[in-house]
Amino acid sequence: MKRRNLLQLACSAALPTQLWAASTDAPRMLVVFLRGAYDAANLLVPTSSSFYYEARPNIAIAKAAALPLDDSWGLAPAVADSIHPLWLKGQASFVPFAGTNDASRSHFETQDHIELGQPDEGGRDFRSGFMNRLAGVLGAGSALEAMAFTDQVPLILRGNLPVANQALRDLGKPAISAAQAQAIAGMYAHTRLAGTVSGGFEVRDEISREMAGEMEAASRGAIAAKGFALEARRIARLMRERVTLGFIDVGGWDTHVGEGGATGQLATKLGELGRGLALFADEMGPQWRNTVVVVVSEFGRTFRENGNRGTDHGHGSAYWVLGGGVKGGRIAGEQVEVKAATLFQNRDYPVLNEYRALFGGLLRRIYGLNDTQLATVFPGASARDLGLV
Repeated sequence: MKRRNLLQLACSAALPTQLWAASTDAPRMLVVFLRGAYDAANLLVPTSSSFYYEARPNIAIAKAAALPLDDSWGLAPAVADSIHPLWLKGQASFVPFAGTNDASRSHFETQDHIELGQPDEGGRDFRSGFMNRLAGVLGAGSALEAMAFTDQVPLILRGNLPVANQALRDLGKPAISAAQAQAIAGMYAHTRLAGTVSGGFEVRDEISREMAGEMEAASRGAIAAKGFALEARRIARLMRERVTLGFIDVGGWDTHVGEGGATGQLATKLGELGRGLALFADEMGPQWRNTVVVVVSEFGRTFRENGNRGTDHGHGSAYWVLGGGVKGGRIAGEQVEVKAATLFQNRDYPVLNEYRALFGGLLRRIYGLNDTQLATVFPGASARDLGLV
């Protein structure tokens, strides 16, 4: 195996810092990326908008079915037993009209845009994701451990700092065999990376053994065995004990056909996601008060339903901000009345709360970052504090 390929495998398996337990009061952040562009208008329902019901004769969620949040917004009943209780406890907020200025409506283009966190204009450095830059700013030698709960290290966590990844859905097929791990560890045995590489393999093996046992125990037809809910509990245990900066992506949100309303395809997915997030919060225990979960998607969907009772690629979305220390129970950020005249290009939610500004405000609050540090994470952006934490 070539040295370059071995190094790539080593970096994906090794943790970026020494392998100590995270401090019990260290801030924790988990970013959940809904790949495929979920339909925000059927999660955060604009119940005061008559246009919403005109534009979606077959898939709108009836005002009587939506869970009231304030005079303008309701919540999909699919998350009645999961996210709504967090809202009632002041541990959940939503930011509608959120997203990126990228109007390409391309899944891949916009996902890359968000994960890189780089300026809208100019070239892009695909070797530098914003969460990797954040990990670097937070500092080598700290108790920080960053991890992607994905098959490969995603763009958002690629960069100068080696970051671990752990696939949660295919535990029986490790990306690196025992022989490969031994070869890589031997190659770096007398270098400055020796401890990081060998330690990373040890932790990976430990996690894989633990998770494989849990998967077997949960195989009695438990609905969580194949879904996000089971992964969420595992992620919570890791973030409670070791990982302080995490990322996971959840796919399947591209609802062009047969989206459904209060029930149906999207409602089922939202229900599964909501239950997973509620289980994550529960599993975090006392650490939930130090944890912030941000749920994002590459863009929203067309406000009007299409001819297939679905929705197509749009622009503005709605982000979720959850956590035990969140100033929740709020619809935050700049907003506009939902009507035909306020749609972007007469079809989509506009973006009024740019994602880099939104994240910048959160990071300032969570980690106390100064302007110079924030400029490293999001060059060219101005942080906007929405008072969410």
